[in-house]
Amino acid sequence: MRLARLGTTVAALAAGAGLVLGGAGVAQAAPVTQQASAVAPAASALATPITGSFTDALGGAGTFAGTFTPTRFVNQNGQLAAVGTLTGTLTNSAGTPLGTVTQQVTTPLQAIGTCDILHLNLGPLDLDLLGLQVHLDEVVLDITAQQGPGNLLGNLLCAVAGLLDNPGGGALNGVVALLNRILSLLG
Repeated sequence: MRLARLGTTVAALAAGAGLVLGGAGVAQAAPVTQQASAVAPAASALATPITGSFTDALGGAGTFAGTFTPTRFVNQNGQLAAVGTLTGTLTNSAGTPLGTVTQQVTTPLQAIGTCDILHLNLGPLDLDLLGLQVHLDEVVLDITAQQGPGNLLGNLLCAVAGLLDNPGGGALNGVVALLNRILSLLG
């Protein structure tokens, strides 16, 4: 069961990395004082589109449009994080490009997926309670927790369910190594 959960987690992290990164805000990139050269890096199949907005000097909503290309994964204080290059263009509310940015960033990844909490399978049950006949057919109860942003109970139960899987963070280091191998094969 641990291998199935680890495989599901790896698949969810690899597939969900683009979703998590795509949802990450880039408003922090707005106050860029250094501008990189306008030479665009080569397109990558791993590049994830990133968009965002910020309040510009005119008081309007400026936009950021670019990509995030992961270069490696790391274990950052017990949490999986992606390290990569953020490249994009800042445009003010009047539509005038303010400049481009190319910067290495590290962003934490959140696990998206499910984990098994309880599987209960009761066979048929026949009771005779002082002349009252009770027949219960087979009962199957499956409880799974859904992880992801805003799923407080699902995140908590999945974390508790995995507490004793591999103490010391060895599992996360294994996931980091596996994701880095996959990334090197794709790059």
